[in-house]
Amino acid sequence: RGMSAALLPLVVAVLGVVASFSIPEPCDVETAYHCARVVPDPIRDTGRTLQLDTLPHSYVDLADPTYLQYSYIRAFASVVDAVRAPGEALSALHLGGGGLTFPRYLAETRPGADSLVLEIDGGVIDLDVAELGLRLGRGIQVDVQDARVGLAAQPARRRDVVVGDAFGGLAVPWHLTTRETVADIRRVLRPDGLYMVNVIDYPPLSFARAKVATVAALFRHVAVVARPSVLDGQDGGNLVIVGSNRPLPTDAIGAQLQSRAPELDLIFREGQITSFAGGARVLTDDFAPVDQLVTPFAKRS
Repeated sequence: RGMSAALLPLVVAVLGVVASFSIPEPCDVETAYHCARVVPDPIRDTGRTLQLDTLPHSYVDLADPTYLQYSYIRAFASVVDAVRAPGEALSALHLGGGGLTFPRYLAETRPGADSLVLEIDGGVIDLDVAELGLRLGRGIQVDVQDARVGLAAQPARRRDVVVGDAFGGLAVPWHLTTRETVADIRRVLRPDGLYMVNVIDYPPLSFARAKVATVAALFRHVAVVARPSVLDGQDGGNLVIVGSNRPLPTDAIGAQLQSRAPELDLIFREGQITSFAGGARVLTDDFAPVDQLVTPFAKRS
């Protein structure tokens, strides 16, 4: 019954070695929601990655706000820079903050741009200021609150762009995915406004297809940007879904993507969007099983 006294010291020593390899590095900050760390880029001296729990969430270049490491951020920039004239100021609402990479890009490339970021985790914003060089008040304001609550308080027809980039782990919080939320986003957008949302999904892309169906239920013109293997349903990763009630300049978007993110492709024709959605059910406040729709990845990993 149990371990002998002679073996016990050896077992304890082995367990100690195992523990030394399995304990993660400590957090820079324990926020109300995350174990948050800022990780220096070993290749780019001024590059920093914001890691929340075990996942990288944002990449920031401390010296160059126009440097965009992640493909989905380059997709955001490509769409906005195709839709709006270079340097034209705009008013943007961001649902989710992270490292505020895209608000910084807008502030740098579009003098006079006005970005309001709705971020639920004030500890992340504090870390952005302390270690990621965030300076508020220069075209960027932050409200620390739930994005859905903050969205409901926004005046109608105020924003040119609404950007969705909020995550809890791999999944977008369910209450930010629904038809009711997208209707509120459409309400705060000007008639020619633009909605962009970053999602992560894996084959069979059940969540991404449902999100596309949901955006298409509220906006007349929809596009999806992702790697071709993701669009084909063969692989997983980030997808940027775009909605507007004004026709999208798809040739210009394609040219921007070819210049700054050639690994990405664009689908936008009505038949393509309908085929991609594949008859998926629109997400609503009464039906938004986001975690369950993304779980096929978890089951395979």
